[in-house]
Amino acid sequence: MTGTRARRTVVSVVVSAVLACGTACTAGEGPAPRQSASAPPGPAARTSRPPALTGPSADALRSVERATGRAGSARVESTTVMGGELSLEAVGALGWRDDGLTGTLTITYTGGTTAETMRSLGTTAMEARYLPDAYYARMGDEFADRVGGRHWIKYVYEDLEDLGGGAGAGFADQMRKTTPHQAVKALLTAEDVRKVGEETTRGRRTTHWSGTVGGETAQTVDIWVDDRNLLVKKVERGRTKTGELTQTAYYSDYGVPVSARRPPAGDTADFKELLASQSG
Repeated sequence: MTGTRARRTVVSVVVSAVLACGTACTAGEGPAPRQSASAPPGPAARTSRPPALTGPSADALRSVERATGRAGSARVESTTVMGGELSLEAVGALGWRDDGLTGTLTITYTGGTTAETMRSLGTTAMEARYLPDAYYARMGDEFADRVGGRHWIKYVYEDLEDLGGGAGAGFADQMRKTTPHQAVKALLTAEDVRKVGEETTRGRRTTHWSGTVGGETAQTVDIWVDDRNLLVKKVERGRTKTGELTQTAYYSDYGVPVSARRPPAGDTADFKELLASQSG
């Protein structure tokens, strides 16, 4: 394999892997898969907007949504498993405002084929910075050596929406909505939502809620809420093309100061440029 071809292969693998990691960190909180404008309304289309939840359960969950939304930020610890493709852990803090998501997570690859690929390229963990208009992922020195010494990959959400097949659009939506109150919004669309009971979660008294949401496939969402109507824990389960998806997240220190700086331009490669170099 020539040096140029090897470089293109590495770039292709890394760009795809980072997208997969970003999707894993936000899995289950994005919207149902989009229907094309010309597609006839099939079962997924008919079930994508179930009747709004009403009654005492709805009132309770809307209080949780409002309280969690107003908090504006929180520390996050999560684990995600996407079939045999990827498993990872993420730790950091995220803030959510009307203009989008801000924050920093440290993502550690713990298993799966994508993690093995990243480890072969000298990367076992990645720093992810979220800004309202773009997502940045820091790669290791081996990757930087192959792209002119640049360590960061920049993913502009508008560019992701232009990716073929619709995958980028779903990714972009998920990245913009990776906040705890999005899980509550999802439960408000579930026809079978129910109060499971009172439980102790990380030493705190919480109320456990559960329901089934989904587009083309059913997905279960469970949340544990404290006496301030703030999420303490969230678990989402569903299926992806690569197998079962499970994500567990813990939230704490609501209102914590959150910031994320853009990496230096000279140390950043735009993913569109990397894709162009791959196809060139």
